[in-house]
Amino acid sequence: MVATPARLVIATRASRLALWQANHVKAQLEQLYPQCSVELLTMTTRGDQILDRTLSKVGGKGLFVKELETALMDGRADLAVHSLKDVPVDLQLPFALPIIMQRDDPRDALVSNQAGSLAELAPGSVVGTSSLRREAQLRERYPQLVVRPLRGNLDTRLAKLDRGEYSAIILAAAGLRRLGLVDRIRSYLSIEESLPSAGQGALGIEVMADRKDLIEWLEPLASADTAACAQAERAVSFELGGSCQVPLAAYAEVKDQQLHVRGLVAEPDGSRVIRAERTGAVQHAEELGKEVAHELMGNGARAILAKLLPAAGQS
Repeated sequence: MVATPARLVIATRASRLALWQANHVKAQLEQLYPQCSVELLTMTTRGDQILDRTLSKVGGKGLFVKELETALMDGRADLAVHSLKDVPVDLQLPFALPIIMQRDDPRDALVSNQAGSLAELAPGSVVGTSSLRREAQLRERYPQLVVRPLRGNLDTRLAKLDRGEYSAIILAAAGLRRLGLVDRIRSYLSIEESLPSAGQGALGIEVMADRKDLIEWLEPLASADTAACAQAERAVSFELGGSCQVPLAAYAEVKDQQLHVRGLVAEPDGSRVIRAERTGAVQHAEELGKEVAHELMGNGARAILAKLLPAAGQS
């Protein structure tokens, strides 16, 4: 074991949820290393600043991590804490994502002041979501509802709902749970009803790849099962281009020492939804994810990707 750290700086976005996540990691590090001074470096990212357009039109989820990565590179921060679903699946050197923490609830949740479930909403009701993945699955199952974009941090989204701009909104259950807002959840969408985004509900810790000492210090925070699930899910996404310009979902879970991996690609309007799944040994997580992606491609996802990605690349 390398010598324990004397000081660690965590780079984090400034939103209330991001700060909760960074403070969660800070508390665990302080418990592990009582003599260590753990500090937060709070930053506003491009993804936080651009609120008038959907992520698929402004460069994707990488907008939430670039400024934090700059802080890692120039030495202002030692580690960055992310919602794993916001970390691009094509993360490359000099960065590494060595720690995936225990996953919280991966499901999507319905928040509404009008109805207890999506099925109870009147035809023409406006549902808000920031995600093409959620939008396509909503449109497939509830074509009578109107789906409109919803940007902003969690508090901003809830305020728009409470002002009556939306009849309901769909949010990640984990974020609501972390901020003590479980009472706002009217119902949970099952995994079958709304397959989650790769990594949803899990936290990832990003560092410079050459910081072997830091990676060793952080190792006690890792969850092996969640890491295997994330590896499979991110492999599905990577093989399919890993783009938020495409309605794409991937979810894995460990059951009876086996890894069950599901993937989905859809037309944005929900007119066609392609699904695939595989079960195998946990140690073959990446291969299982790739197999799911290849089955999706063979079943029609290739045509959807070809149609959406060129246009997205010109936006």
